[in-house]
Amino acid sequence: MPREPLETLVHDTLADRSYRAIRAAITTGELRPGQKVTERGLAERLAVSPTPVREAIRRLEQDGLLERTGARTVKVAAPGDGAIQDLAEVEVALRGMVARFAARHATAEQLDELDAVLDEADDLLIVIKQRHGAGEDTSRHLRLLLDAMQRFNDVVDACAGNPVLVRLLDQTRVFSWPERRARLIERIARDQTFGLDRYAGHRALVRALRAGDSAAAEALVIEDARGGLSDLLTPMSTGPGDRRPGATS
Repeated sequence: MPREPLETLVHDTLADRSYRAIRAAITTGELRPGQKVTERGLAERLAVSPTPVREAIRRLEQDGLLERTGARTVKVAAPGDGAIQDLAEVEVALRGMVARFAARHATAEQLDELDAVLDEADDLLIVIKQRHGAGEDTSRHLRLLLDAMQRFNDVVDACAGNPVLVRLLDQTRVFSWPERRARLIERIARDQTFGLDRYAGHRALVRALRAGDSAAAEALVIEDARGGLSDLLTPMSTGPGDRRPGATS
């Protein structure tokens, strides 16, 4: 097997990993707006060579998340530039497209699996509410609920039958699953009603998929995704309203 394509594949993988890691540090605030970083510093931080970091930085500049300040130096773009919000709109649109394809290609087995995951989530939500009302710890059951909802999303992606579209969505997500999970747990800890207003939409989505209604499926997912990302990107308040059994989107 020729050597060059293998080297290219390894390079591309490292560049993609570097891109995701640096983007995650920006979206979570680990790298602050206006903070200057260097190719060498980021390479050392990620334990990779400067070459994949250089490619990752180019992509992040195109995303508007980094700004060039020198030959080997960049700074984190200010939030006012709207880059993260733009990225969120791309993710929302792609998730809607995935739902549209899923309505066309979902199998009966996949649809039954979606209902089974939601049955599991419903049971967990009942337990969480009961334990919360009794003043008992809900963290384990909350993590199980979040993982169940992520499985639901994974099955919807599989229903689309379009690996290219799903791969593109994975590459443009504002938050990785671990980042999203951490933010959800943090917000639900403050507000046990967080995400409940959108939870019923999952059953409606399965009904739309069963009916093969691609327009309805797309609309439901876009509404849910837009609301969920908006909530996660909005800074949390720390006032007396912090109280709060919760679901997620």
